[in-house]
Order: sequence, then structure tokens, then C-alpha cells
Amino acid sequence: MVSEIKRKRPSPIRPPVSAGGDRQSSTESSSQEMGVIKRKNIVKGNEGGLKYICDVCSADITSTVRIRCAHPACGEYDLCVPCFSKGESSRDHDPQSHPFSVIEQHSIPVYTRDWGADEELLLLEGLEVYGLGSWSDVADHVGGFRTKEEVCDHYTKTYIESAKFPLPENADPKDLSLIEEVPREEFQARKKRRIEDRKEAAKSAAPATPKQKPTASVPACHEVQGYMPGRLEFETEFCNEAEEAVQHMMFDPGDGVNPRTGELEPEMELKMLVMNIYNARLTARADRKKIIFEHELLQYRRNNIIDKRRTKEERDLHNKAKPFARMMNHQDFEAFTTNLEYEHNLRQAIGQLQDWRQMRIGDLKSGEKYEQEKQIRAQRPIATGAFDRVASGRIPKINPPIEVPPATTALTAPELPERFKPNPHPQKASSIANGPSSALHPSVTALTPTKGPLTNGNNNISATPPSHSKPRYSVPSLSGTTPMKLANENTTDLHLLTKEEVDLCSTLRLMPKPYLVIKEGMLKEAMRSGGSLKRKSAKEVCKIDPSKSTRIFDFFVHSGWIQKV
Repeated sequence: MVSEIKRKRPSPIRPPVSAGGDRQSSTESSSQEMGVIKRKNIVKGNEGGLKYICDVCSADITSTVRIRCAHPACGEYDLCVPCFSKGESSRDHDPQSHPFSVIEQHSIPVYTRDWGADEELLLLEGLEVYGLGSWSDVADHVGGFRTKEEVCDHYTKTYIESAKFPLPENADPKDLSLIEEVPREEFQARKKRRIEDRKEAAKSAAPATPKQKPTASVPACHEVQGYMPGRLEFETEFCNEAEEAVQHMMFDPGDGVNPRTGELEPEMELKMLVMNIYNARLTARADRKKIIFEHELLQYRRNNIIDKRRTKEERDLHNKAKPFARMMNHQDFEAFTTNLEYEHNLRQAIGQLQDWRQMRIGDLKSGEKYEQEKQIRAQRPIATGAFDRVASGRIPKINPPIEVPPATTALTAPELPERFKPNPHPQKASSIANGPSSALHPSVTALTPTKGPLTNGNNNISATPPSHSKPRYSVPSLSGTTPMKLANENTTDLHLLTKEEVDLCSTLRLMPKPYLVIKEGMLKEAMRSGGSLKRKSAKEVCKIDPSKSTRIFDFFVHSGWIQKV
């Protein structure tokens, strides 16, 4: 059953006419200027807009001339022309004595060629009711199959971008250029044609969102969630006792106002304060319901299945991120939690790879074997002696298996990406390396991929040695100094260096971290000049002993990282 909503808005009406045909004064006419509009519920995708209904035959008189009763006893009374001509009436209306007003349709262009005055009034009223930015609701309020994009563009161009802001450019009442350019009959014919075309297009178009099966009100929903789908409520709401503070509160007309001073009495101020607290609790309750519905928290079965697939650490991470759902929509929150889980898996994979490096594991297959043996050792029972009576009486405690996320396992799997795999055509690579370009770029052969992990762009373990091996760089020792011993126990970031770089740092008595800073600065400086660098520029970048910077520069040139100018 369609309910009717009655709203007031200004309507251009003619002066009221009495039953005998005499028009009333302008004072009485102005008092009836605010007419009552009967509006049906607006359904999105339909014609929508405000509807005028005849109070006798219930005919739609929105687009035609209608008769408005101007008597105070029946101010909300509209008649169609046939009922008015027959003298029909209902309720308290007396057609013989009550004055009336003839209201014509004001569907004429006033500001633009394609928008009528009635649509302009509905647009401003919709913005006042729903707020600026709620274009979908405003478009339904305007009706006539206007889309939200069309309404937004019209308001922006006509009102916001107007040279006479905040008024439109054609706001002068004496400006009748649009009315003379587009007559009333032609404009109404265009509007009718547009509405019919869009109505046919809406009927033939597929529905925007498929109809979803309503949530079944089964006992499982009540037992687990305490949710009543038919009422969209819960058995226990947020601030469930909020109504107890106002259930016995009464407000009578004229109460709480001191007749001598006209101010509120303390008792009424206390009541208003309690009502404000109650309204704030209702707002908080509605906000929490909105979060529950928007993030699909009622689909507990699907959420439980997804939660069981996560590891314990991922579940804890997801639970810690739930407070952020109050300030995000569902799509953004899903992307946020997915990125958090990916970061967590990356950190675990990095920690696992660092553990393997400390154990001197050089490839991913050996690391996978190490993890399997580690889990087997963790599940073995603790060995007890033959004379340990306390231990023999205890029930052996079985350690739970180590839970590793599948995403972390995929990041450390032996199947490397394509760019790290061996070259399937070694002959082509060797022919390219031995071609004419190898004379200009001797490092082409070194860039041929071989089997083994990569460190700083070079293979540490090579199953197939290259055709001609590069001679090992021997670092000239510094006079009067002895090499420094570097080990993982007493040196941080040593695992980031190759064996030759470790020898270089040991000879020059440099710690790995300062060396990496020098290396980064020299490579950046070389990239600015096309890969080449002068020895003098290298000394300026290093800012250390010139003898040490010279040896570092020669080592980089020998490794092929920079070219000597």
C-alpha cells in the first residue's frame, strides 16, 4: 500500500474565486500562497517527483490544471476539472460557499531551455530536504526520469558557475527571452516525449542490481546473532536501557515556560538535557547498525569459513584492524586488511630467509628441506633418562606443528619467478655474448642468468661456469694496517655483502653499513652521468681516506658496476 506524504511548498496560484465568481482581495490571496502538496513515495528508477491527487476521484492531476480550495477548513483540498465542473465534493468541502483557486501548470523554461520552472522548484526543495550532495535522492524528488548526474550538472552550471552567483544568469523577472524562444506547448511536448522515451528505455533495460534473496528468519539467526531480519533489529541493542530514562517523561503544551519571564524552567531544561542524551544514544545505535549491515557482519557462516582459513597470527591481525572499519567502507576495509596480511607474510618470509642465511643455506630447495626437518625435530618427544622417575610419570607433551601461512610459503617456494630461472637457450645467450656487442660491453656475459640465488645482482652459486671466468680482484693492503676480522656474530648487515665485498671491507677496515652507504652514493653519482665516474668524483663522494676510496673505486670498476672515465 502506497503511503502519502504531505509537504508544503510555494505554488504560483491565481487569486481565490468565490462560489459566485467574485475574486477575493490580494491579502486573502497571499495568505493562501503556501499550498499543501500530496506526494507519494518515490521509487528509484520510476518517474518519481511530487504528485497532486484529486481528493474525489483520486486521479493524477500533476500535469494538468487543478482547482485548490482556498477555505481554511479544507486547505489541503485539490480537485480535477471534471469533478469541479460537476460540483463533486467530499469531507468538509462545500462547493457552493467555499472560495477556490485555479492553479495552472508552470512547466515553462525560466533558466535553461530543457528545465521547467516546476523542476527548478523541486530541485531547490530537494536540496533543502536531502542536503547538497545527495544527488540520487534529489533526482528522485525532481522526478521526470532525471538522473543524478543530470541534476548535479544542471545545478552546478546554472547556480554555482553563474556570473550572478548565487542567482542564475536569467534570474531577472523581466527576462522573458526563454519563454518567447520556447513556447509553453513546445516545451511541454518535449518534456512528455523525453519522459516517454526514458520510460521505455527503463522498461527494456536490465535491472541495475539483481534481486537478492531476503535473509531468512530461521532459529539459527536468532540463536547465534539475536537478529530479527523482519524488523532489522537485534534482541539486545546498543544502550539497550536508553529508553528507560524517557519512558515516563511527558510534555504538555505550554509546560516548562515561565509566563512572567518567558524562559524555560529548570525542570524543563533537565528534561531537554535527558532527551539530548537519549537522541545521542539512538544516533550511536544507528551508526553501529550501519557498520554491521555495510560490512556484512550478519553473514556469520561465510565469515567463519574465511576466518578458519587464516592462521592464528592473521586472525589476531584482522581482529586488531576491525576498529578501522568504523571509518572505512567495506571495499576499502577489505583492501586494507588484505594489504596488512600481505605485509605480515612478507615480514615472515624475510625473517625466514634471514634465518636460512645464518644457517649457511644457499638455495631455496635446501631451505624447504631445512624447514621440514625443523618441524620433525619440534614434534619429537623430549628424551628422558632411565632413572628419571618424575619424567617417566608425566604424560609426554606433544608440541603443536608450526603454523606457517600459505602466502609466506609461496614467497619462499623453490619455484622462482621467470626472471630468476636459468636461461633455456644457452647457445643463443653465448652467441649474443660473443657477438660484436661483447667487445663494447664486456659485462654482457656476466648478465647471462645461471642457476643459483642472487645477491647484489650476481650469482653466488653457479652450476654451469661461464666460458671465460673473470679474474678475482685482490685488494691491495694498506700500509701499516692489518685486516679486520668480520663475522656474523659481531657485525651487522654482513649478510648483505658478497664474499669479495667482505674481503674488501676487511682489508680497508670498513664496517658493512658505512660501506653500503658509500656504495649507494657512488652508484647514484654514476647513474647521473650515464654509468661512468671519475676517480676524483669518487673521492668527493666517499669523503674518507683517499687510499681507501681509490681501492673501492677500482673494485667497482673491476666488478663492472661503473665505468672509468
